[in-house]
Amino acid sequence: MDVKVWPEIKNPKKYAGQKVIIGTVTDGYNPLEETYRRTRRILEELKDSGADILICTKSDLVLRDLDLLREINKNNRLTVSWSVNTLDESFKDDMDAAVSIERRLAAMKKVYDAGIRTVCFISPVFPGLTDIEAIIERAKDQCDLVWLENLNLRGGFKKTIMDYIADRHPDLFPLYEEIYNRKNRSYFEALEKKAEEIAEKYGCRFVDNETPYERVPQGHPTIVNYFYHEEVRGTENSGRRNKK
Repeated sequence: MDVKVWPEIKNPKKYAGQKVIIGTVTDGYNPLEETYRRTRRILEELKDSGADILICTKSDLVLRDLDLLREINKNNRLTVSWSVNTLDESFKDDMDAAVSIERRLAAMKKVYDAGIRTVCFISPVFPGLTDIEAIIERAKDQCDLVWLENLNLRGGFKKTIMDYIADRHPDLFPLYEEIYNRKNRSYFEALEKKAEEIAEKYGCRFVDNETPYERVPQGHPTIVNYFYHEEVRGTENSGRRNKK
């Protein structure tokens, strides 16, 4: 693990209006943060910057910094997102070593109740395994946004996941072959339509590849479609897609 050390940010206002994202590659609240407190340090330095700050995590360690997050929320755009792609703890344990789904959801509720914008990031959506409606039903009263992103399989990760499906969920293997080896998008195209129907059912706005900054009435999160990474990459939440 590389623990980053940086000079003090003497002019945080230079980040005013800019997007600062923590946790896109390495979770800023991974277990070592409890010891090294580097994420807290950067948040303290950006507290009065006026930046648009997004924290992406799978942890409830973020609650340690709830006092600081409340302060940040006064002078900045602040959003905290948790990855939740299943309610099945055994499947979660197969996929990652982070805290339980229940702990993530409990942390989400505490941050939401503190008046801070929260996101339930349903990613990656595993075909046949991720029940997006069940997750939305469970999280809708404690988040402002639901992001949907499909499972992308590339490089060595593809073989790891395909082997896992063949071993643990052999009934789904033909579906994964169809999606990831034959490039058939019909499963996710149907899931897009289902997501739009779920949004209508719960009185939620459904948008494509954009992230409106807003708090919404409780129980009616905006549902954002980020399916097909290759189409949304580089579009900066513009609502447009890079379609061939």
